[in-house]
Amino acid sequence: MLTTIYLDTDYVLDQLRWHYTGLVQDRFDVDGLTGTLYTEPAQILRLGEDRAGMLMPWLDELVALSVDGNFATHYLRMQALWFQIAYVIAPHIKASPVRISPSQRAHIRPVLPRDRRFAPLRVEARRAAALMRENPARRWTLGNLSAEVHLSPSRLSSIFVEAYGKTPLAFLTMLRAEHLARCLRETDLTVTAAMQRVGWHSRSHATRLFRQYVGVTPGNYRRMRVQTA
Repeated sequence: MLTTIYLDTDYVLDQLRWHYTGLVQDRFDVDGLTGTLYTEPAQILRLGEDRAGMLMPWLDELVALSVDGNFATHYLRMQALWFQIAYVIAPHIKASPVRISPSQRAHIRPVLPRDRRFAPLRVEARRAAALMRENPARRWTLGNLSAEVHLSPSRLSSIFVEAYGKTPLAFLTMLRAEHLARCLRETDLTVTAAMQRVGWHSRSHATRLFRQYVGVTPGNYRRMRVQTA
């Protein structure tokens, strides 16, 4: 008898994110970590008779719930069963012998940081963020943004990083990527027109930043929406 478990890649990456929460800052950083830890494309695990016997009732129940098809109702139980199975097999999975530290995993991708200090935000930082949210398509520079909140560019950058974990312009990149994704999902604008609507006028530049944030190009993201529909 053969039982096969299929795991969605995004689900696995989310689980690995929390597993290695001290090493990565967000789920987009997990891709690189998995490529470093698990260099072998496939592994054969020899668990032994006793451990294999432990898995059988869990696998049988997981199969029964899958055949039932009511995934929303059985979601928590199916996840619990998978965690029990993973707990048994995980010690036998070989990881690459490399040293990894949080500093090595640092990155500059435009996503909200996982760890932020819980403290009141400066009014100027909130105001600057609100201005960019209201009009992400505007040609914002650190100079005109700081003039809006009556601070020097260096001071605004300092308090903004303290509040949001990134510079104002990195924050703007994140907003534009999110707005572009929404346009591609909810409108029939061409990819180029959608890019221009959110403030990106160079298609190659917009494609590079969007892919860095979302993981796929704008064109592929649009095609995914069409396929889902």
